[in-house]
Amino acid sequence: MRVLGLDPSLQSTGFGIVENEGDKVQAVVYGIIKPERQADFHHRLNEIRTDLEKIIERFEPDEVAIENPFYARNVRTALSLGQVRGAVLVALASRNCPLFEYSALEIKKAVTGYGQAEKDQVQRMVKILLNLEDDRMPLDASDALAAAICHLNNRRLELELEENQKKD
Repeated sequence: MRVLGLDPSLQSTGFGIVENEGDKVQAVVYGIIKPERQADFHHRLNEIRTDLEKIIERFEPDEVAIENPFYARNVRTALSLGQVRGAVLVALASRNCPLFEYSALEIKKAVTGYGQAEKDQVQRMVKILLNLEDDRMPLDASDALAAAICHLNNRRLELELEENQKKD
């Protein structure tokens, strides 16, 4: 299964695709979508949308995991993030991608075992889990990879439960 993880942000939307074969999980690609700061807001949203559509088209993920924000620092930030999420959701819908949402707490707990882990702790665990040695990996990209890993873990558990129920 190939999963695209996303960490939406107007400044730097993180993306990461992981793939599992049996028990092995590996990174396919990761990075950030960083719209031009001087561009008008709606053009920045469109850049996020179009870049994400290109990533989906090129790497063909089976499912998408996205961090569902629980809070924002202020109203302006919350509105901006909501609009970025809207652009992301439109890109996913246009490519008919199955979407799964997780809280930051769920993602951090799945990757580090601790729901209050800091971004650098999440990044260290992502690198360990995916056997990566990239010292320049952006934090937003590692957060996106963490969302994808979280989803793979949940899907694996769901499949095991289904198989056990069939046996009973």
